[in-house]
Amino acid sequence: MAKRSFWLSGAAALACALAIGASAQDLPTGNAGPTKGNWNATIVENAGGHRMGNPKAAAKLVEFMSYTCSHCATFARTGDGALKMLYVPSGKISYEIRHLVRDPVDLTATLATQCGEPSKFFRNHEAIMARQTEWMAKAQNATQAQQARWKFGSFGSRAQAIASDLDFYDIMEGRGYTRAQLDKCLTDEAKARRIAEQSGQDTETFKLVGTPSFVLNGETLEGVHNWPTLQPLLDSYY
Repeated sequence: MAKRSFWLSGAAALACALAIGASAQDLPTGNAGPTKGNWNATIVENAGGHRMGNPKAAAKLVEFMSYTCSHCATFARTGDGALKMLYVPSGKISYEIRHLVRDPVDLTATLATQCGEPSKFFRNHEAIMARQTEWMAKAQNATQAQQARWKFGSFGSRAQAIASDLDFYDIMEGRGYTRAQLDKCLTDEAKARRIAEQSGQDTETFKLVGTPSFVLNGETLEGVHNWPTLQPLLDSYY
């Protein structure tokens, strides 16, 4: 679990995230409603996150994650598939992903995954997380020249430098995006500001202490930061 001490929150965190200068509710309880439907294709943008599944599901699960968090990548490998193949299709559980911005690389990855229509988000998320080990290694071994490109210039130019050095363009081209389309998303400073502000608000609202963290029907799940500890709680609704 990535600890909160690495997170960006509040005004200072927002300024840091937007500077890109560092180196390397909709949560009510209720009845399940209909249990049949193409719930995996039911995707909406919600309070800075993206939700998949039945909006009337009895169990509304929210994952708070960071792209530079190795434990989040582990959950993407071990929990995402089960949620999408077994739990969400039942109509009894919905699954939402929200972002807790830890650093400039994280913010850039978030802008990339949120590029395009909400329906594209989960596949974008999968693509970035599938290669997290590769691009994180590049981030950790970035040269001084690369880090300088990440630290100086306009917001957009710094985000573009990160995306170029860490192969985000290549990953997103595999998702059907052109470089021009991704550039438009990466240079959207207003959206970056909203993402960072929401990150700080969620951290305080849900008293989150690490990533990944989970909120189920509005309640933060203490001590639950991986699939083995989360699955039994979801099974009670299944």
